[in-house]
Amino acid sequence: MTLQLSVLASGSTGNCVFLETKSSKQFLIDAGLSGRQIETKLEKIGKNIKDISGIFVTHEHIDHVKGLGVLARKYHFPIYMNEATFRALPTSVGEIPPDCLHWIVCEKDYSFEDLILLPFHISHDAAEPFGYVFYSDLVKFTYLTDTGYVSQRAKEVIRDSHAYVFEANHDIRLLQMGRYPWHVKQRILGDAGHLSNEDSAVALSEVVSENTRHIYLAHLSKEHNMKDLAFSICDEILFSRKQELKDQITLHLTDAVEPTKILTL
Repeated sequence: MTLQLSVLASGSTGNCVFLETKSSKQFLIDAGLSGRQIETKLEKIGKNIKDISGIFVTHEHIDHVKGLGVLARKYHFPIYMNEATFRALPTSVGEIPPDCLHWIVCEKDYSFEDLILLPFHISHDAAEPFGYVFYSDLVKFTYLTDTGYVSQRAKEVIRDSHAYVFEANHDIRLLQMGRYPWHVKQRILGDAGHLSNEDSAVALSEVVSENTRHIYLAHLSKEHNMKDLAFSICDEILFSRKQELKDQITLHLTDAVEPTKILTL
């Protein structure tokens, strides 16, 4: 085992991913659920929240930081984020002890024993949103959600990953017919919004390689997407473009409530 991961929750109601390295260092990516919910989901995969070594924050939206303050105050976890994200945190997060805060900047490597973190810029309506690439031994893992498009620079950074947690937020037709006000639809569809199923699949087709083994479709909209639809669109577009990789890449769906089984890379 080099790296283990579980998507504890993914969607507009809350986002949190668990990572564990070969040396048993355990981390969370985002804390978009209540502290108790995160504890419960970790228990479901056989993990204890007291063993967490730190939390990496992508951006300040409440579905990514809801439990951040509670966990920092209760367990004194190190919190890794950029200063702009910290300044933009919702007041509902509450106080984060100053000695828990550790600033990170774009495209600089950070080492945590056998885990290396590389933050990169994404396009979302937040202060300074990050996607993350993680390296552990020879394994490369990318976490990328909450972006309106994937820039060429981001594609260069995330290319050739062994596994991806990748946004497939909405079906364009379902969103256009949905009940949201037009200005909200425009936000979601815009360059600082969220990736559609189609855009997600196209972007993935440009970065996967013969090393890629797993893709988790993440941050699916409850209102404007369906699991089967996201899966079928991504499967069709991705493997029509990368037919030679169909037998080696497994597509996974994520859920807002149930954590995924632990995957070992």
